[in-house]
Amino acid sequence: MFELTKRQEQLLHAIQKHPGLQNNELHKQFQEHTRLTLIRDLNELVEQGLIERKGAGRSVRYFEILGSPLLKAFSLNSYFRKDLDERTPGKLSFRFEVFDELNNLFTKEELKTCEQENTSFQTALKTFSPTLLKKEFERMTIELAWKSSKIEGNTYSLLETEALLKEKIEAKKHTHEEAQMLINHKLAFDYIRQDPKDFKKITLRKIQELHTLLVHDLGVLTGIRKGLVAITGTNYRPIDNEFQIRDALEQMVDVIEKTKHPIEKAFIAFAMLAYIQAFEDGNKRTSRLTTNAILLAHGFCPLSFRSIEVVEYKKAMILFYEQNSLHYLKKLFLEQFSFAAGNYFQN
Repeated sequence: MFELTKRQEQLLHAIQKHPGLQNNELHKQFQEHTRLTLIRDLNELVEQGLIERKGAGRSVRYFEILGSPLLKAFSLNSYFRKDLDERTPGKLSFRFEVFDELNNLFTKEELKTCEQENTSFQTALKTFSPTLLKKEFERMTIELAWKSSKIEGNTYSLLETEALLKEKIEAKKHTHEEAQMLINHKLAFDYIRQDPKDFKKITLRKIQELHTLLVHDLGVLTGIRKGLVAITGTNYRPIDNEFQIRDALEQMVDVIEKTKHPIEKAFIAFAMLAYIQAFEDGNKRTSRLTTNAILLAHGFCPLSFRSIEVVEYKKAMILFYEQNSLHYLKKLFLEQFSFAAGNYFQN
């Protein structure tokens, strides 16, 4: 994943503060760096879609590209170099204003790329034999269950997960709860696949059904939580009022319903279910399975998250919690879609 250098982050912030800066104006602000170095960094920012270049020659000016205020970029390395209480010394609360900002999260080019990458999946649905299609979904189910559970601290290996889900063999030196978490992922994914089109319209009831399947027999209360919840590694504190939580969920469902493109719908569920933290436990698992429910309902390849780096995912999520920035979470999401579309359901 592309990572802003400290200098690039400073350049971006300068352009954010003073839109339309020219090369010579930027060079005056960053005299300790050569003009060639700055131009190289500016070209990189343009290539990454963070800024745009207008004009030609000496009249070139730079502007930030920001479809939504939720897409402001940060340097992950710089941000997480600070201790938790240095980054955010006080309690951070849920912002209902986020719902008004959940638009223009993807460019037309990004959505078009996803559609092109999805061609293989669409072809497979039409041309694969039932047996081949079943085997490929089985492979994805195993890898999704393994990686999604690993993100939550599950220590089963991929091969142990395969033995559990295909042959019902629990691995030695692992707890029954770990096995149950993996089994629950299969139950939830199988449930989605029974009638994918049922998830074309997402409802609070359907989200709760997925959550119930994911936490089955794990000692987790189902239904909207009634108490406080804390998240490791951040001072962000989600809503603690049951009625406000329900309100937030309903607003999220409304935004998803009004959003046109399936990729955007899925991404909003991916981010917001984790941000709202509506349940006692299993929120991010529910967000990942709801994401796949939306993708499958609209004929898009689901995500296994197999190649996602756990620490990077957690950092991207914390950046959303603390700074309401979806920039890096979106990059991870697009990378995972590209990975899934290119590694499953191939002829």
